[in-house]
Amino acid sequence: MRVGIVGLGLIGGSLGLNLRDMKLIDKVVGFDASKTNEQDAIRLGLVDEIVPFEAIKSCDVIFLAIPVEAVMQVLEELKDISPETTIVDLGSTKEKIVASCPPSIVPNFVAAHPMAGTENSGPKSAFKSLLNGAVVVICDDLNAGEVHIKRAVEILSGAGMRIVFMSAKSHDHHVALISHLPHAISFALVNATLKEEEKRNILNLAGGSFIGMSRIAKSNTQMWVDIFKQNRQNLLESVEKFENQMQICKEFIENEKWDELAKWIEDARRLREIL
Repeated sequence: MRVGIVGLGLIGGSLGLNLRDMKLIDKVVGFDASKTNEQDAIRLGLVDEIVPFEAIKSCDVIFLAIPVEAVMQVLEELKDISPETTIVDLGSTKEKIVASCPPSIVPNFVAAHPMAGTENSGPKSAFKSLLNGAVVVICDDLNAGEVHIKRAVEILSGAGMRIVFMSAKSHDHHVALISHLPHAISFALVNATLKEEEKRNILNLAGGSFIGMSRIAKSNTQMWVDIFKQNRQNLLESVEKFENQMQICKEFIENEKWDELAKWIEDARRLREIL
């Protein structure tokens, strides 16, 4: 089986490292819009070979590990592929991508989201264990042909991932709260801090809490603009829920309602029962 990866950054590169060790995969080829990324991917052994985009179309399986807005553009460019080719999108939003898929390749298309990542990007940030043990959500699987779903599941589970099936609508609702909102909060926290504090104070006083919460603010800018754009309504609703909770906290502190504040904090600590 010949596999092509479009996008050789953190996710695509980490997947490539896994695919190259799989017995069912004969060759892993890659393409990236950045020639520097392509050179790094070869040097780091993320893929076996760099090929032009047109050559990607002849692969048995094509993984799209690119920003979500770019996914919709690339799907248009793939609408003439063979019915035997499986396309797997690895983007962080799903509903708009699924809706935009050209009708001719809907049976080929598997919409998947690996719940894995770091604040780093590019081929140099890729590492093989990134995907091991992570959940990958496969959305609207009834739209795709059975052979393509089975092929995607076989490869993704072979990379050590746990498969969860969900509708694209439900996926985007849930990840808005669990994934996208935390990034928005991190960006806001860092921007507020940078406007009020000198670099020296941040370096001297930043402890585990600030470092932990601010880490993901280093994430790729365009990737997150695209995600926020595609999941706009769900994210706005999530931000509103967060603002409501911050208002509750503010009112408890303003009115010196320490018992109520303690209960509010204790309610949050129930997260220990889940994570």
